[in-house]
Amino acid sequence: MNKNTSLNLPILSIGRTVEVLSESYLSLIKAGCSPLVFPSVMLWGPPGVGKSQAVRQIAAKISKDSGKRVEVTDVRLLLFNPIDLRGIPVANEDRTLAVWLKPKIFQMDQSDEIVNILFLDEISAAPQSVQAAAYQITLDRVVGEHSLPDNCIVIAAGNRVTDKSVSFKMPKALANRLMHIEIEGSFASWKEWAIGAGINSRVLGFLSFRSDVLFGFDPSNDDLAFPTPRSWEMVSNLLNHVRDDVDGMFPMIAGLIGNGTAMEFKAWCRVYRELPSLDEIFDGRAAKVPKGTDAMYALVSSMTAYAADHKFDTGRIGNSLAYAAKLPADFAELLIQNYRCIDPDYDTFLMSIPEYLQYAAKKKVLRNGNVQ
Repeated sequence: MNKNTSLNLPILSIGRTVEVLSESYLSLIKAGCSPLVFPSVMLWGPPGVGKSQAVRQIAAKISKDSGKRVEVTDVRLLLFNPIDLRGIPVANEDRTLAVWLKPKIFQMDQSDEIVNILFLDEISAAPQSVQAAAYQITLDRVVGEHSLPDNCIVIAAGNRVTDKSVSFKMPKALANRLMHIEIEGSFASWKEWAIGAGINSRVLGFLSFRSDVLFGFDPSNDDLAFPTPRSWEMVSNLLNHVRDDVDGMFPMIAGLIGNGTAMEFKAWCRVYRELPSLDEIFDGRAAKVPKGTDAMYALVSSMTAYAADHKFDTGRIGNSLAYAAKLPADFAELLIQNYRCIDPDYDTFLMSIPEYLQYAAKKKVLRNGNVQ
């Protein structure tokens, strides 16, 4: 874990943030404690780094490991004013007092089988009057007459002032009510998520080859389109759901990640035309092994995507592992690492495949000089 000398904050990848926070919340839930004893969390980071995605991953992990349903209430504070948080005032029955109608964000299921997450997104972009209204939510879990249920987790997120996005300096009184974490872009963390999320194999392969362009945000640059994990996910969605043709989709891809990066991506994708047939590889038929580092990265990402679509087909996965034995050792290992990201319990499945056991035994021989 690094230390940010300007903000004095811990810096974590998305994966590490999800791991640390999920484990903390799960410990409380399994011990029967209310999340109220845990401080509200503030996630800092540049645009598109994956702060919102982290909250969704936290929710999914809590749900999977606790067996409870997790409901996420996403509040974009930039679009709110103070009265939106407190509610609308109306007269009581005898018209002597004002009664504040409860805002919908406080209408949460309080049952023991539910965990609520109130996600206060873009809090740093909200005017200071709205940030002030968030004081009670983050510390006391109340606003005016309304309170959050005991089963509610509060997480906030926003861009840093140095990112030159719409951002107001957070008042010290609010900052001191939060536990702060700065999110950094990490390719390894992103890749683990991307494989499970079905990110297009061309996007995954290119970024495996050029991980330095996963995140290209520069606050000193006035470019409107630039690569971030968020914009690469959008590129993937275009190729997966609109048209799987990089040349035909190029104007839209460039509109997401910028002309320069899009040109590199387009040029690199040409290597896919020279790859062996994936059907032949997974059917166990003879298939050539490509040459060149770029082609190897493309092949590994394509095989990973294909395997994810047939993840519990023992025969096909076994055939692909037999083919992997023909690859250079570092790319064979990269493929295995990718396969392990396909599903949280995929290691157990791989252990049931003879070709994987042969690979593991061979790797052990190469590492130790003999089988122990």
